[in-house]
This record gives sequence, structure tokens and C-alpha cells, in this order.
Amino acid sequence: MFKKLFQPEKINQCVIPNRLVVPAMVTNLCNSDGTASDRYIAYHEEKAKGGWGLIITENYAINENAMGCKYIGGLWRDDQIASHRKLTDTIHKYDSKIFCQIYHAGRQTSEHVNGGVQPVAPSAIPCPALKEMPRELGIDEIQQLVSEFADCARRVKEAGFDGVEIHAGHGYLIAEFLSPYANKRTDKYGGNLDGRILFLKEIYQAVRKEVGMDYPVTIRLSADEGFLGGRDISETRVLAQIFEEWGVDALHMTMGVYGDRNKACTVPPMYVGHAWAVSFSEELKKTVNMPIITVNRINDPRMADNVLALGKADFIAMGRGSLADPHLPNKAKAGDVASIRYCIGCMQGCLASLPLGVPFTCLVNPSLARENSLDYSKVASPKRVFIAGAGPAGLEAARVAATRGHKVTLFEKTGYLGGQFRSAAYPPGKGELATYTAWLGRELEKLGVEIKLNTPLTKAIVAEARPDSVIVATGGKPAVPPIKGINQPHVVLAEDVLLGNVVTGQRVVIAGGGEVGGETAAHLAMQQKEVTVVEMRDRLLQELDGVSKLHLMSVLEEYDVKQYPNTKLCEIGEHQVILENAQGRMELEADTVVIALGYAPVKELAEELQGVVDDAIVIGGAVKTSNALVAAREGFDAGMCLA
Repeated sequence: MFKKLFQPEKINQCVIPNRLVVPAMVTNLCNSDGTASDRYIAYHEEKAKGGWGLIITENYAINENAMGCKYIGGLWRDDQIASHRKLTDTIHKYDSKIFCQIYHAGRQTSEHVNGGVQPVAPSAIPCPALKEMPRELGIDEIQQLVSEFADCARRVKEAGFDGVEIHAGHGYLIAEFLSPYANKRTDKYGGNLDGRILFLKEIYQAVRKEVGMDYPVTIRLSADEGFLGGRDISETRVLAQIFEEWGVDALHMTMGVYGDRNKACTVPPMYVGHAWAVSFSEELKKTVNMPIITVNRINDPRMADNVLALGKADFIAMGRGSLADPHLPNKAKAGDVASIRYCIGCMQGCLASLPLGVPFTCLVNPSLARENSLDYSKVASPKRVFIAGAGPAGLEAARVAATRGHKVTLFEKTGYLGGQFRSAAYPPGKGELATYTAWLGRELEKLGVEIKLNTPLTKAIVAEARPDSVIVATGGKPAVPPIKGINQPHVVLAEDVLLGNVVTGQRVVIAGGGEVGGETAAHLAMQQKEVTVVEMRDRLLQELDGVSKLHLMSVLEEYDVKQYPNTKLCEIGEHQVILENAQGRMELEADTVVIALGYAPVKELAEELQGVVDDAIVIGGAVKTSNALVAAREGFDAGMCLA
């Protein structure tokens, strides 16, 4: 099935057993002093168990003020080495190799993270996202940082890592020196490329002196920064040639920067095509002979093998793919591709957690970052478990309960699995959501879960069958507020529009500019409808992460979707709606009005079962309207807690 994916390859003298790489991703799992926690080690161990050829740690800070997030690793003191030695010893029980990435966050951090210390940068230009004014580094400080990078690399080697990666991408400090956008210095560290690269050159030389010629030293670099005034692929090709002349052992290509609004996505959402950045790694392969690691929305091992076979890269980094299924390599190698749990690009758990300073999570893999606290062993006394609702919460609950040996029956009132996830997969760019539902369905079939479609679970069924436990995952129903005229035939629900149950007129007004309303607007606008979105809050799409919002907003703008924030829908007429905002009342023509005003919990079954069954657990949208990330996690936890 695979031509090159499972062939070993060297980086310097280190033999990587296959071409699958886990790139650096911030976990927020380390201790605040930069040491590795048991939870952090267990997270990495699961990857090694899963067969990844090379694991690269999250970005380790070179000093205590270099962190972009509060709970990341660091090796700025010798007394931190022992905890990270425990990590490498654990990984080396398996076939995987592990490199450590080292960095300084530069202007892409805040005083809040770094104990009140002002961020530093090559020039006093703030990060557009964080907006804190950095202090321009002096020459002596730059030399001190070079020494700290070297000392950190020494500790990396002493801690037992198989190699070190210098992070020169994503808009962090080294990238800021390289970028003509962020570096306006007039001394030897600024100006032309030779000046802008000097900081990195001195770091590389100092690191190489510490670790020796036979120890792998790689560089991570954004091929294109993706915004006006930033670096592009033309300069990156030159940089790659320079790196090869220095003796760099591999170039780990990435894209974009974190701090700027751009479409050269560092973490591309589902709206971005798969393997979209491979053309950049292909350019670098044409330029240099050193190994190239490519990345960005490659989550299928067959796609990865194709990139390798075509000579467009030497290694494939799958960040979020490794979060969704840490055992992807072993499954692929065994030919069991169908059982892989694919990343769907939602970014609800992995990216959204970073600014909050909490451990990252994953919608499709609720066990992520809890590897050392979960017990999947079979229960001594299996229970008969009834589950109401086949959305993400109910499906996860059924999967986990059955995995632990319980006899599970899943009831779903409709004729399909997925709940609200089914309609959520219909808007443009969101089709991958269906892969999670399909995967869950296959897993339930393998586990022998009895699935009763078109069969709502009722109080009478429970009273007669008397199961040991009932999990209520009935989800939510669209909220329909008492707006005058809302019960007319041309007023429809967003869910029905997406599923194709109704056909709208040409002029469509959507009430609600959240995620569902915005996606429905894009769905209709791309069908050449004239769409207007009315939102009571001051901005549309507030539930979305920044990158997804950027892409969806660009679709709305491209298709001329009219937007009315801070506006209330007051009345619906036969061919018009009446809106109200700070400027007063206005009337808009409308052939169809679409309601996308959120969801209300479906609580009836939970209330009816009180006193009927001793062990009833209510989860997901049946408790409180939230999102699929919360629903899946609550379903997982419900399945785990059944004794």
C-alpha cells in the first residue's frame, strides 16, 4: 500500500524508523517551572506507542522570560534536565526518536505570561494580535541570547534527546530578526538578508559547537509569512541554500506567523485544502539536498506517501493528525486505514486552548492529554446500558461504554447518526465533520453496539426493559423566540436549509450571525442567493477561532453577504422583515427568513426518567447548549464512569 512512508531515513547519524513526524505543538501540560510533568510524558509516550518515527517536543524556552505560553517546557537551568531525561528514557523504550525544539517567543508573548517582563524584539514593533509594545534588544542582550540558545542545546543533549530543532518560524524571535517586516534595525543585525540572518547564524554556530557535528541540528522555518512586507518563498530558497552551507541537518518547513492575520495559515482550519503547502516544500527540494520535512493539513497516510513518492518532501509532519489518532502509523502500517480517527480541522480544542493557558484537547479524541489517568480495562460486572441520542455525546458514550465491556443499546429518533453534526457538515468547507460520525459508526459496529434508528428512547421502554444505566444525550433543538410573524411558512430553520429539507427564495434574511448563521449564509450565498445576516451582538462569528473566522468572513465578503450587527429582528412580514438598531427601524425585502438563533436543551426525557431508573446520566446539549467538543468529552466521560 505504501511506497516510502515506512522506509527509514537518516537525519545526520540518527536513523528515523519511518517518515511520519509529530511536529512541535504547545500542550500546556508542563509545569510552570518548565519541567516535564507525568501528564506531559504520558502524552508523548502514547505517540511512541503509536509508531511515529520522529517526535518533536513543543517549543522549549531558552530562559524564563522566553515563553509564549505559561505551561510549556524549558531547559534554561541544569536542574530541569532530570524531568526531561525521564521523557526521553520513556520514548526510547519504543522505536521512535525524539528531538527537542528550542525557541524564544520574542514579541509574541505578554507580560502576563512572563512575570511582568516586557516582551523583546529586534525592533519596537508590536505583535498585531497581542498588541504589547516590545523593547528593542541591545547588542549585548543579543549576544546573551545566543549563549542561552547554546546552553539550552547542551541541556537538550544531556537530557537524552536525539536531536535539537531551532525554531526560526511562526513569527517568534528568530523569525522576527529574519523578517523585513519586523526587523528595522540599522546595525549589523538588520538591513539586508546577511544582516537579518546573523542572529540565527550565531545561534546555529554556538549550538553546533556545544552538541558536536554528529548530533542532529535542524531548523524550522516558515516558507512564506503570508502578509505584506514579510518573507516569501523566494527568500526562503536562498535561506535554505545558506543553511545547507552551514551544515544544518534538515529543514522543517512550516507556514505563516501566529501574530498576524494572514492566510498562510500556521494552523490551517478545515476551510483550507489538504497538503496545500506541499508546493512550497517541493520548491525547497529543488533547491537543496538536505532532508525537508513538510506539514499542513496532511492527515491521511496515503496522501503522505504520495507526497514522498513524488519527491516533494522527505518527511511528513502530522500535528493534529497525531492528536486525533496517536496510533495512526501503526494502523496504516497494518493496512487498517479504515480504523484511523482523522483530524477534522475544527481547531476547537487544540488551538482554542492556547491563549487560555489550559491543557489542549481534541474533539475527536477526548482522551488527549489524559493518557496517564484513563483505565480502559474491562469492567468486572458489565451493565445493560441504554443511550438516548446519536449525536457526538451519545456516540462517544456508546463507544467507550462498549469498549469497557458493557452491553450497549443506542436509541436515535431519526434515521441517521450524528445529531446536529450531520447538518454541520453541509456548509462549504466543513464536509470533513462527517468523517468523525462515520468513524464512530464503524467503531460501534465492531464493538457490537445495538443501534435502534427511528426509535426514540421513552419512559415506557425504560420502565419495561429496566436497564442498569441510562445515558441521556438528547442534545438541543433550535431556539425559536416569540418574534411576530415567525410561524409563517417562509420562516425556516437553518438546520433544514443545510440539510436540503427546504428550498429558499432568492432574497434570504438570516436571523443570527453566530457559527450556524454565518455558515448558512455562506452556503446560500454560494448558491447565488442574495443573503443578509442580522446579529444582535456587535460582531458576527464570535464562536469561531480567529483563523476559521478569517476564512469564513472572506467567503461572506466575496459573495457580498450583507451584515447587520447590533441589530434586532423585530417582525417578519409576508415579503419583508423589520429590523431595529441604534439608527432606528428599517425594512428589508425577504422571500425567506432563516432562524439561526442557537439551541435549547431537550430535557423532557431526563425529567421523565426521574424515579424510573436509579443510574441516569444527562450529558451534552441535553444539559446546556455548548459545542461538539464539550458534547464528545462529556459522552466519553459518561462511558468511562460506568462502573
